[in-house]
Amino acid sequence: MIRFGVRLALAVSLLAAAALPASAQDARQNEPGQFDFYVLSLSWSPSFCAAAHDSGRSGGAQCGARPYSFVVHGLWPQYEKGFPEYCEQPSPRLYHGIMESMLDLMPAPHLIYNEWDKHGTCSGLGPRVYFETIRKARAAVKIPPDYVDLKDPLNVAPDAVRDAFVKANSGLTPGGIAVDCDRRRLTEIRICFSKDLQFRDCPEVVKRACRRDQIVMPPVRGG
Repeated sequence: MIRFGVRLALAVSLLAAAALPASAQDARQNEPGQFDFYVLSLSWSPSFCAAAHDSGRSGGAQCGARPYSFVVHGLWPQYEKGFPEYCEQPSPRLYHGIMESMLDLMPAPHLIYNEWDKHGTCSGLGPRVYFETIRKARAAVKIPPDYVDLKDPLNVAPDAVRDAFVKANSGLTPGGIAVDCDRRRLTEIRICFSKDLQFRDCPEVVKRACRRDQIVMPPVRGG
């Protein structure tokens, strides 16, 4: 009977662990303002539009006449392992005017609202200050000259893209940036910042970087 009880307790504990979300690796899980650093995610817009075209979607305003290169996907609070999300439900209201003010960096209203609900509420900041922080983080990153107005498709190694960003940004190291990809295209650049927006290393983020030998950067729309 004792042996059966031990087995039952072990089974229950394993089931409980399996039910936890993958990101639940920190005792502060989902407490607003309680995190270790930020990840600024910059999406390569031509890849987003190419993927939308492949799947028969329009891609919205981001894939219209205006050419976009790197656009902000989000600024994500992170733990050293794992991350918080949806830290206030329902989330505090995001006013339309704040959303509109970000369209130059994040050219999709639904993305801006989603980023606030999922990530902004974990920052411990109000909506206006959170989006001002996104703008400051984006302003701190210099895009390498070769990627500012890409005219033709570019086949490139992920490490070469990483190294170009490191060269263009004083203080950024290979340990603080991850290049992300899908099956064939560069999709995002993820750069890690301290809470006061200084470049910092982030091993767990870098560990999940693209492992392909070569990826494609589609040209900027109109290129």
